[in-house]
Amino acid sequence: MAVSPDTPQVSPMPEGPSAGRHGLGPHVVGQRVVVRRILPGETGPTGGPAMTDTLGECLSWGRGLCELRTADGTLVTIHLADIVSGKPVPPRPSVRLRRPPRELHLRADAWPGTERRQLGEWVLRAAGRVPDAQHPQGRLLRRANSALAMGDPGVPVAAAAEVVRAFYEERGQAALATVVVDDAVDRELAALGWGLDPVGEVLVQVAAPSRVVRSLRPGRGADGEEVDLAEEAATGAGVARAVARLGEHASVRAHLDGDVVTLHDLWVAEAQRRGGLAGRLVADALDWASSHGATTAQVQVSATNVAAVQFWSVTGFSTHHAYRYRTC
Repeated sequence: MAVSPDTPQVSPMPEGPSAGRHGLGPHVVGQRVVVRRILPGETGPTGGPAMTDTLGECLSWGRGLCELRTADGTLVTIHLADIVSGKPVPPRPSVRLRRPPRELHLRADAWPGTERRQLGEWVLRAAGRVPDAQHPQGRLLRRANSALAMGDPGVPVAAAAEVVRAFYEERGQAALATVVVDDAVDRELAALGWGLDPVGEVLVQVAAPSRVVRSLRPGRGADGEEVDLAEEAATGAGVARAVARLGEHASVRAHLDGDVVTLHDLWVAEAQRRGGLAGRLVADALDWASSHGATTAQVQVSATNVAAVQFWSVTGFSTHHAYRYRTC
């Protein structure tokens, strides 16, 4: 039996035409479906009729025919009498959701001057303390001071864990590893005695920048102020940075790496919150990123920050994956 790539498994049905014994019909027009059908005049490996599966969007159903459009754009016309079984299937994940977690994390590395060491596909990072408006003496950012433990380190995880521990010990820092929640590396580090950092789980949320911009109403800042968006010095090829501000009331930073823009450090003065300033800043920052070729936007937000999770959800972001930090 010929099976199209990525075709879901379909429960076997009795051989021969069986119109009406499946869950298909005119109601599936516009949906993604998988259809198993007989190939008239051909013999299968067991001596019975040959069959094949077709996965695609149902364009029409009627007059004895069903028409599907496959992922590569091919139109397939099927006689209803030849259908053996079938069912609707979920839509394919968006391109943004199909990006591997490691890629998104690498694109979010927004701290210039960070020391990086490769260990297979793992990346050991050390930036020291990073100063900002709220922390003049600097703060030790976990993302910039942890090993990105995603992918194959090229050695057994136990050996890789020792390299990570030694790397941070040399720098007087606690060993931290950024891991996808409950993936193989996360489980192996747990078995080696690496505990969980108290910051908890962090959600990586993604969206199409153009869609988010359309969903947010344009507006003015506090006291009629316009958003001031200033580009900062690039830190590498294909990398651009910008900060959007509304006077002293709100700000957000955008880090563009290729076609992925990461928003971080979104801040709104307490007295100005719930006034739409955050949405205005996000819209302007993503409009800037889109004009520079961004097709995917991401943010990273603590899973326990209910207000922030709700804000990003309302603006059009959805969870790609969750990560956490392991430490020893």
